Amino acid sequence: MILYAIPTPLGGKPQDALPAPALKTIAGIEHFVAEDAKSARAFLSGVGMQRPLQEIAISVLDEHTASKDIASLLQPLREGHSLGLVSEAGCPAIADPGAALVEAARREGFRVVPLVGPSSLVLALMASGLEGQRFAFCGYLPREQQEREARIRELERRSRAERETQLFIETPYRNDALLGSLLSACSPTTSLCIAADLTLPGESIATRSIADWRKAGGAVGRRPAVFLLYAR
Repeated sequence: MILYAIPTPLGGKPQDALPAPALKTIAGIEHFVAEDAKSARAFLSGVGMQRPLQEIAISVLDEHTASKDIASLLQPLREGHSLGLVSEAGCPAIADPGAALVEAARREGFRVVPLVGPSSLVLALMASGLEGQRFAFCGYLPREQQEREARIRELERRSRAERETQLFIETPYRNDALLGSLLSACSPTTSLCIAADLTLPGESIATRSIADWRKAGGAVGRRPAVFLLYAR
């Protein structure tokens, strides 16, 4: 049996973000693991499931799930059923607790199949104009300002030395604090791209030098955003 890694829209309907073959595969699955069951059901309601939603089993895997409980989530696979891993938005198992489920499935010898769908990281990199040959996703940066700025300087040095774009994300309500730290810690010539609300009506993608960001001012606001840094 197969564990399917299922991307979900960054906004809008499943049909707007996922190709028909992926939607057909999802529609035939009866067992799912998701970070939030309510949002997973909302996603599945737009897919066109072959069974009524009340007959679809959804188990929860979030940051509070104990490591010892993860293997039990694979029981549908052991019983001969396919299992779908659903992300909150974008690709599962990337900056997402679903990675632990994929690891457990691999350990037990189950096949893992990733379905085609949106990735905010890839979309942001595509539209940034920054180095796309060498890049690294660095997850979340430290919350405390001093540690965050030290980490930013470290990433800037790495970017310069390796000619590598550094990508990172933040909880939306801390976006502006992160932007402030970037403007404080980085060299004026370093390039920064901020890609917010990707695929949504309010989408904005801007790449400027740190010097130009300082002149422009403004804020990101509480929107899902990807930050990309490239030191020149």
